[in-house]
Amino acid sequence: MATDSTTAGAAPAAPAIAPAEPAAATPRRGYGALWASVPRELGFLILTMPIAITGLVVVSTVFFTGVGMIALVVGIFLMIAAFFTARGFGTLELVRLRWAGRSEIRRPQWPRTDGTGGFWRATFSPFIDGHYWLYLLHTLVVNPIVSIFSWTVTIAWVSGALGGLTGWIWQPFIPADDRGFWLNQWILDRIAPGTASLVDPVAGERVLELLLGVMFLLTLPLVFRGLTLMHDGVARGMLGAWRSEALEREVAELSASRGAAVQAEDASLRRLERDIHDGPQQRLVRLQMDLASIERRLDQDPEAARALLAEARDQARETLDELRALSRGFAPPLLQDRGLGSALGALAARSPVTVAFDNGLGADASLPAPIERNAYFIAAELLTNVAKHSEATAARLRVQTRALADGTHWLDLWVTDNGRGGASVAAGHGLAGLDDRVRGLRGVLVVDSPEGGPTVVGAHIPFQPVGADSGASEPVTPPTA
Repeated sequence: MATDSTTAGAAPAAPAIAPAEPAAATPRRGYGALWASVPRELGFLILTMPIAITGLVVVSTVFFTGVGMIALVVGIFLMIAAFFTARGFGTLELVRLRWAGRSEIRRPQWPRTDGTGGFWRATFSPFIDGHYWLYLLHTLVVNPIVSIFSWTVTIAWVSGALGGLTGWIWQPFIPADDRGFWLNQWILDRIAPGTASLVDPVAGERVLELLLGVMFLLTLPLVFRGLTLMHDGVARGMLGAWRSEALEREVAELSASRGAAVQAEDASLRRLERDIHDGPQQRLVRLQMDLASIERRLDQDPEAARALLAEARDQARETLDELRALSRGFAPPLLQDRGLGSALGALAARSPVTVAFDNGLGADASLPAPIERNAYFIAAELLTNVAKHSEATAARLRVQTRALADGTHWLDLWVTDNGRGGASVAAGHGLAGLDDRVRGLRGVLVVDSPEGGPTVVGAHIPFQPVGADSGASEPVTPPTA
């Protein structure tokens, strides 16, 4: 029967469940946040042109040497090497942007090059993959041009800020006897004619340079952010994955999930059909034959008929017991009336193995009905496996929901027992069908069952809370157990 979690001394310790991610600290906003990111953005921008020029020299040398030797086999392989080198420089750009504080850019789904698709297909895939050509164009043309511009502006702005703020220290050591043009004098003549002669040109030049240095310093974080965003925009357009690829991947995942769900439901229906055929159906046939025999003997041999009636009553009772057992494969009314927590508590109470039930579901869990129903079936199957195969004396059932920082919601269901272990999701094992069911829900089944035990099985199922927007979203990533 089920026991309260506080009295589960005999039960194995509940597995550690990854806690919900703490709410992220409110990010700094405004001008102060721009200054906080200046060191990383400066490091990104100052290295941009050296890396871009290095990529241009290396990739152009290899690529155009391969083009010149295209008639020879070695030329083709040199071009392929150039494609992969350009891919490396493009990936480096994505990593540097992430380090500079920009949001993650989804990378392309590169074709497999491990030979599984054939040697020639893997070798020549860069020629037919548009991403390789975009990475090559980015390395040879776009990035050098953009990097030279951003690097020049970066150096000019840093030099202007530092030179203007420190000019009053070092400029007195520079001779200016033959200097005939003073910028402050020229500006004063344009603003207020005749006032330039009232201002000492050397002092005016120092003040003007200081003001320019302050202006460069105050606008420096804005310029750095703009240059970094320019590189980020170029990288997103040329180095990121295409939206069509994300849609194709989503369709493939949904197809795989649907196939797994269909296979799991088909297996469940076949098992139920087999159980009904081998159990209650055979008993009902026997009951029908007994009733026909009773009808024939009722007048001629009442004593024999009475004995057959007793046997028929036993047959009817056993058939009812089997039907009740089979009906547990359907969602109980308690699940619909009081929710998943109450249904799992009743399920744990019926288990022949002592089960400690930890209910981490809040009153506002807002679980969709299909998720509740599938979670109930998964828990029922796991507890059945514990009772039949694990040789365990105690178990623990834990369920909870959690919301991640990316907005996804997960239902975590764990079953731990102190049995002999050895559970596996390999084909032919008892957990293979459960794995299909969980993958059909776009979740993940985690199994840790070394020989000798204990066994820990966790089902992580994503869900959309009832009442939340159910529009299309990016594919979710299973949480780390």
